[in-house]
Amino acid sequence: MHLELPKVRLESFKDFAKHYLMIVLSILTALGLEAWIEYTHHAHAAEAAGVRIDAEIRSNLDAVDSSLAQDERQAKRLAAIRDSLLQDFKTHVPEAAIAQHIQTLVAARHFNLNLNWPTLRHEAWDVAVADQSASWIDKQRMQRYSAVYASQRDVGAGLGANLALVMDGPQMIDAMTDLEAGNVQPREFLHVISQMATMLDQARQNLQTLQQHLRDALPGQTGGSAASHP
Repeated sequence: MHLELPKVRLESFKDFAKHYLMIVLSILTALGLEAWIEYTHHAHAAEAAGVRIDAEIRSNLDAVDSSLAQDERQAKRLAAIRDSLLQDFKTHVPEAAIAQHIQTLVAARHFNLNLNWPTLRHEAWDVAVADQSASWIDKQRMQRYSAVYASQRDVGAGLGANLALVMDGPQMIDAMTDLEAGNVQPREFLHVISQMATMLDQARQNLQTLQQHLRDALPGQTGGSAASHP
């Protein structure tokens, strides 16, 4: 900031006071204008960040909806195979007959052991945090954003932990290899089916929780403006 000293002669206290007030008013005006420009910049940055984050959350919600629908269909297929095999074992059907039954069930139901998990994006959130535009987003809206991205991290970590706890990878590979070779072991195959059904159930519960968090984070669910006030 550059100030020009008055070039007129100050002959009285009144003249001094007048020039002093002019200088003070000029400084306050400049500071106020600077603050307004800075606030406007931050408000626009926060609004743009909010738009990008909302779009990212909608995209993640669509991915979760799609995965849930596919996993629901997969869970029904696996449950039908598992229940049918359990009935065979309960009625003491010979294992050779159960093995043949497995081949029939697999062929009829386009069998696989897939679990569909969505790709959860977080780039818009990361950028908003990195460039500090997130700090100007309304507090309530920011809390919803923080909660939903924390939930995304939690469900991803939970999936990994559940896979390690529930699934037996080598056993699954062996069972699928035996199935392809036409020499399936009924009891081992039932174990694999049961593991996958349990894993699917846990994954669906986690995705349903995340689904609700994603919905709650979108505009229209609760109040909140994009930027705070200075």
